[in-house]
Amino acid sequence: MNLNRKYVYVVALGHFFCDIGMGALPAILPFFILQYGMDYQSVAGLMFASCFLSSIVQPTFGWLADRTSKTWLMSLGIFLSGAAMGLAGLFENYWAIFAVVTVSGVGSAIFHPEAARMIHKLSGAKKGTALSIFSVGGNGGFAVGPIIAVAAITAFGMKGTAVFCLLALIMSLVLLVIVPKMQADIAQTSLSEAATTGKPVEQKSNLQNDWASFARLTLLIVFSSIVICGLRSFIPLYLVNVTGLSTAAAGSALTLLFMFGVVTTLIGGLLADRIGYLKVVQMSYVLLVPMVALLSQTTNAFLCYALMIPIGFAMFSPFSSVVVLGQSYLARSVGFASGVTLGLSFSVGGMFVPLIGSFADHYGLPATMELLTAFALLAALCSFFLQKPVHMGVAKAKAV
Repeated sequence: MNLNRKYVYVVALGHFFCDIGMGALPAILPFFILQYGMDYQSVAGLMFASCFLSSIVQPTFGWLADRTSKTWLMSLGIFLSGAAMGLAGLFENYWAIFAVVTVSGVGSAIFHPEAARMIHKLSGAKKGTALSIFSVGGNGGFAVGPIIAVAAITAFGMKGTAVFCLLALIMSLVLLVIVPKMQADIAQTSLSEAATTGKPVEQKSNLQNDWASFARLTLLIVFSSIVICGLRSFIPLYLVNVTGLSTAAAGSALTLLFMFGVVTTLIGGLLADRIGYLKVVQMSYVLLVPMVALLSQTTNAFLCYALMIPIGFAMFSPFSSVVVLGQSYLARSVGFASGVTLGLSFSVGGMFVPLIGSFADHYGLPATMELLTAFALLAALCSFFLQKPVHMGVAKAKAV
């Protein structure tokens, strides 16, 4: 099956709307501090809320997707993710905010495994390209989310976050209409290609799972997720408290980071299809270490902004490669692999954010960035223990 770009773009658009709310959360955190007097540990707890159930739910829904695909879960996930985040600004009670942010994280977790499984079906031989397009949608959502959040809160106060409810409702309804036709076209294309080539559709029983390699990949994802979630949470706070920028200007740094991530995610996917997924992963994480280290040592706002470019490249260029590697290691369990790789990448790190927030309260934000540098180094070291996938038909990974 060839890459079906039209439907890949549709699912990527759903990814965009799913991640707008989650992307907005770090930009909302400084407003919680300003309006409600929260400390670093409290706002870090909200990052934890968005992630702790998501880390469990997402692999679970991936496991279920391998057994009984329910494509309507994509619409449900988008709606819960956006609508719940939209409610966050309507409450002043900390635990009420904690609850709705948790529901938003669960919605995101419901969407990703089924969506990644759909992308896998639509990608044909160009899995790196397809996953990168899908990832661009999510990174675009993370980039635009802070813009919408800051603009809405500035214009309407904390209740302005309700705009995310409307956006989520619109996109969830759009997917409910389009996805059934998408499924029918996939089935028809597969049958047509089988009739033309005389080759039967690949059977799941012919595939193998390499759990040992997947475990090593999972360890890399955990370390990199701590870095990603830590940077998402503390870059705005770092710019406000260390460089003296306003909350709005600090939120724009996240937008810059994720906007550049949109471009580099696509570049990373295209590059992976050419030079190999392993090489892209290794090069990216090796670059991340010195860039985060440099960020931890600067108090100049302009330099911090400039560093968003190489940090964005190092963070996002290996994203699609990591997902494809996970799907290739667990070729019989693509949904579960997608749930783990996508779920842990942006969620498991959030479970450590409260601890990082406590560290920041005690030792300061520059020391916190130094701590994230150490985790980036661990991720880089793990990348050199990854193996070439056994099932080369799923991912054409090249040996380093």
